[in-house]
Amino acid sequence: MTKILILYYSRNGATLAMAQQIARGVDSVEGAEAVLRTVPSVSAVCEKIEDSIPAQGAPYATLEDLRNCDGLALGSPTHFGNMAAPLKHFIDSSTEIWFSGALSGKPAGVFTSTGSLHGGQESTLLSMMLPLLHHGMVILGLPYTEHALRETKSGGTPYGPSHMTAGSINLSPEETTLCRALGVRLAHAAGRLLQAP
Repeated sequence: MTKILILYYSRNGATLAMAQQIARGVDSVEGAEAVLRTVPSVSAVCEKIEDSIPAQGAPYATLEDLRNCDGLALGSPTHFGNMAAPLKHFIDSSTEIWFSGALSGKPAGVFTSTGSLHGGQESTLLSMMLPLLHHGMVILGLPYTEHALRETKSGGTPYGPSHMTAGSINLSPEETTLCRALGVRLAHAAGRLLQAP
């Protein structure tokens, strides 16, 4: 079974909604399985202690989840044109994975949600790609052969799916299609890379 890790942080539910649609895309590919994981919040004032299992939603990610995945979708809300601190904190803890090369050559994609049309979606997607490139991952975007990319009036970029909340966590039909398309692309790419000599 090809395992695609969908690792995200979501404060108000929009990024979670995207992660769930990406998972549906992954699960639609025969022989592929989506693994949803989130990260706990962090505090700038003091270290915040979180339960090992969140009260609701996906379990918290571990470094083993990273090590054992065949592909990765990384998602965060946009915070001033960058990924949110909780996700960055988790990624910053992945040095041992980087040293081992466990993610090298595996496919990855990124996704984000933002509160406004010009809220920094594309810079956030690019910021999430940087550590993945350092890990040696193969970055996948969304080609314009995805018709929803040309039809969307809200979120969606060639760098990865995006969602403009504008006060609602509900994804538009185009945003949903693009999220699922990323899941399908990751599952197919991971399957091909696993079969490569």
